[in-house]
Amino acid sequence: MAFMRYVVLIFALCLALTGLLRAKDALPPVSWPDNTPLLQLTVSKMNHVGGYQGQQSYSMELAVTNVSGKRISQASFVFYLFDKQKVRVGQGYIDLANVSPNETVKMQVNAVAMGTPASFTITPQHLPAELAGAAPPKPIPVTVYSVPSGARLSVDGKDVGLTPIAAQLVPGSHTLIFTKEGYNSGTFPMIVAADQLPGGSVSFELGSAAHDTVELRDGTVVNGDMQYVDATQVVVMVGGNAQKFDRNQVKRISLVEREQPKP
Repeated sequence: MAFMRYVVLIFALCLALTGLLRAKDALPPVSWPDNTPLLQLTVSKMNHVGGYQGQQSYSMELAVTNVSGKRISQASFVFYLFDKQKVRVGQGYIDLANVSPNETVKMQVNAVAMGTPASFTITPQHLPAELAGAAPPKPIPVTVYSVPSGARLSVDGKDVGLTPIAAQLVPGSHTLIFTKEGYNSGTFPMIVAADQLPGGSVSFELGSAAHDTVELRDGTVVNGDMQYVDATQVVVMVGGNAQKFDRNQVKRISLVEREQPKP
């Protein structure tokens, strides 16, 4: 009798372990699009098929539910795989055809990855008329330059990075703001057309320098407000602190025009 209990206990532990493994293999479900879901996708199981030179192949059991309320004639998607650090590591493809409202279609899809997938997203490749209007606008890459380069770029109040940079802009109106230490900031309104082709670029010249510039012979450039110059030393105010340089250290001084104080 004790032996039977032992066998039952081992069997129960095996079932529990199998359930944990399956739960670990499953990826978090995805709804598309995010704002008003038309499709719900669930990866119930992910099988590792093999690998070669770091690239891993997977077979995934996928369930897609049409919650749009309309029959989907034909659609195709790319799904991207991400690791735990949200870094994209792989991709695969999904094809749908003749899916009725509230119908769930189960299929096996193949994917390749350079890491261990932990989540996924989907992006439409082809959409039928019944879904095309609901798809989120596709970002268009635009390369943004500034003169001088190295300016901080923000788009619609969101920091993007330092120029030159490839910004992903959705169709519509945008406000680009450029800031760089030592220069007056600048604003550039931009309209991205829905039919605009990728590969476009924008170049923006920042305003005149906001401070005087002292270039030293070792290549160092100091931006500040010039206070004093004579035959032996140069004094420039930087961030509220006076910095003094030997006259022989200085290669060039550039002064910005300042408004005269009103009497």
